[in-house]
Amino acid sequence: MSKKVMIGMSGGVDSSVAAYLLKKQGYDVIGVTMKLWQDDDDDLIENEGGCCSLAAVEDARRVAEKIGIPFYVLNFRDVFKEKVIDYFIDEYLNGRTPNPCIACNKHIKFDDFYKKARQIGCDYVATGHYAKIEKDEETGRYFLKKSITDKKDQTYALYNMTQEQLEHTLLPIGDYEKDKVREIAKEMGMDVYNKPDSQEICFVKDNDYANYVKKHSKKRIEEGYFVDTKGNVLGKHKGIVNYTIGQRKGLGIAFGKPMFVVDIDSKKNTVILGSNEDIFNKELIATDVNLINIDEIKEPIRVQAKIRYSAKPADATVYKHEEDSIRIVFDEPQRAMTKGQSVVMYIGDVVVGGGIISNSL
Repeated sequence: MSKKVMIGMSGGVDSSVAAYLLKKQGYDVIGVTMKLWQDDDDDLIENEGGCCSLAAVEDARRVAEKIGIPFYVLNFRDVFKEKVIDYFIDEYLNGRTPNPCIACNKHIKFDDFYKKARQIGCDYVATGHYAKIEKDEETGRYFLKKSITDKKDQTYALYNMTQEQLEHTLLPIGDYEKDKVREIAKEMGMDVYNKPDSQEICFVKDNDYANYVKKHSKKRIEEGYFVDTKGNVLGKHKGIVNYTIGQRKGLGIAFGKPMFVVDIDSKKNTVILGSNEDIFNKELIATDVNLINIDEIKEPIRVQAKIRYSAKPADATVYKHEEDSIRIVFDEPQRAMTKGQSVVMYIGDVVVGGGIISNSL
């Protein structure tokens, strides 16, 4: 009897090809599009090409029909609002810069979606992420490993996966280059073969995060002061949600020399500015830590760590800090360690784990 797998289908080329590959491999595949959010602008939701739009749902439905698998749309709006959108807004209001895709993977795709799949008797869930899952025969642990293409690797956004989730997750395109994925889609006659990759956060349609927070927050965004690293007032800012660590442009005030956001103090409602040198640090503390290839960090471990999705892994040593936190010391100073972003650690192509940056030192 075929193993049953429920795959999340966004209407994009990656999840479409992933579904096709699973069917080809003999799995009993069920395609599902997750309805995650609702915009105030119903016309936009119905027509735009976002992951929850009518167009995206119809793209996924057509692919499912073409490859001969059942297709459903499931409503995850309430949990998405609570775990992703509300979290996103709260983080910005507290002077941090969140990564909502990581929160979505943690709470929605590999938690609620996974639970729903298990409830209906599925052996696995699957997605179109560029990453690989392998079982280490010596230890019996499941490892999360980089995809074969560094350029598209998405392990950074998956570091919260548990051993149970890894055991019951399939990532069919982790061994494929993006060009090959598009080629397969074209050969199969899928209209989505040349669909562009999604670049923006799905629920922030114009990429204007600050405006989204202002529009959807119940808290009034107050103006405050720019101060230098010694506490001297430099001028007024428009509200802390408009700024992030390392930012230089869009400060709305001229200083006669380049000035960068060094820190944000939500309690004092101040934005601290400094020179380029001031935004480089060698150490950070990370909380909400999840480890994959080991149970705990007992002794210092040499790793390569990324402090944002687009960063290159840099050599570092990780130490246990407190019960649910770690300290990472980089060999070379890193630019703009940002509170609220995630740091993810690797040994070679294996994901050690990661956490949320709470402080830089």
